[in-house]
Amino acid sequence: MKEQRIARGVFCLFVMAVAIGAQGKEKPINPISWGRCLSQKPEFYASDEAIRIADNVLLYQRDTGGWPSNVNVTRKLMENEKDKIRNAKGKEDSTIDNSATHTHLRYLAKVYNATKLERFKQGFYNGVDYLLQAQYANGGWPQTYPRLKGYSRHITFNDGAMIGVMTLLGDIAENKSPYAFVDEGRQKKAQQAVQKGINCILKCQIITDGRRTAWAQQHDEENFAPCPARAFEPIAICGGESVAVVRFLMSIDNPNAEVIEAVQSAIAWFDHVKITGIRQIKKPDSSNKRGYDMVIVADANAPPLWARFYEIGTNCPIFGDHDSKVYYAMSEISPERRTGYTWYGNWPAELLNRDYPAWQKKWEPRKNVLGN
Repeated sequence: MKEQRIARGVFCLFVMAVAIGAQGKEKPINPISWGRCLSQKPEFYASDEAIRIADNVLLYQRDTGGWPSNVNVTRKLMENEKDKIRNAKGKEDSTIDNSATHTHLRYLAKVYNATKLERFKQGFYNGVDYLLQAQYANGGWPQTYPRLKGYSRHITFNDGAMIGVMTLLGDIAENKSPYAFVDEGRQKKAQQAVQKGINCILKCQIITDGRRTAWAQQHDEENFAPCPARAFEPIAICGGESVAVVRFLMSIDNPNAEVIEAVQSAIAWFDHVKITGIRQIKKPDSSNKRGYDMVIVADANAPPLWARFYEIGTNCPIFGDHDSKVYYAMSEISPERRTGYTWYGNWPAELLNRDYPAWQKKWEPRKNVLGN
């Protein structure tokens, strides 16, 4: 009996020790997603986790100074993975596509501001120098640099590429936080690059029947003409990408007459091409690998929609597929493309309902193109 009591006592002490150890043990921290890295509380950027991610950002930075796209820089890496990434630094795949490079630079600036670790400042400078070098003499930015091939050589508004770069450089030029550490020489170069970019934007605005409209996803790097991209992305005026372009032009303080005209014309075009009386819905469809299809149904009470692509000259919504043909109804393209791409959206709604009225009252009170 005595031995049993001793054994039970030892077992209880063991259980208590395990329980206390479990309580004191920290739970493993899952890396935050890259999409959330720029919206953390200020104290985060001085943390060990922020520094770990920033070191990953530097690891993926190419020798050109830019970054490739679609890389998860927040993931915890094994040493053999790091060796492979280092060996790829000489690749010429740096890009501004899918928010690459300009978002990496924003993150490095935040971490440098919080830590003052010199390696993050130098990585930031290398990236800014890359963006300045990648800009065409006419003010545009290609999607990928220095590898100028296919549609990636074109001036690119798709996915906010050029606007993302210009917004960053504008913040640097205006000495905004967290970019006060940037040297005067780069601030001046950033200011010059932004002005060249504005001139390029104005030259790219598509004119039909003597009227300015909006922008394409890509424009020719020499003559500014609208260009196609992937097989299912035809030459068109874009109801999505053009919103970011207009917002950038609206952000210009004391805009000149040319910028005001560009904004007014684009807003009028957005209002003209809005589509009413229809709604886009997901319809269950077991034959589609996604389990649904995207269809258009009549609905008199639906809010306005805009097409992603409008035919230049007619303003008819157009659609594309992998065969590079142009279609005039979403129902005519393959189910894979109907569900694998965004063809309709409400992108300009807030621009027309909120942003433009405030801008118009401030900068052009005598002319409201919406007639409100």
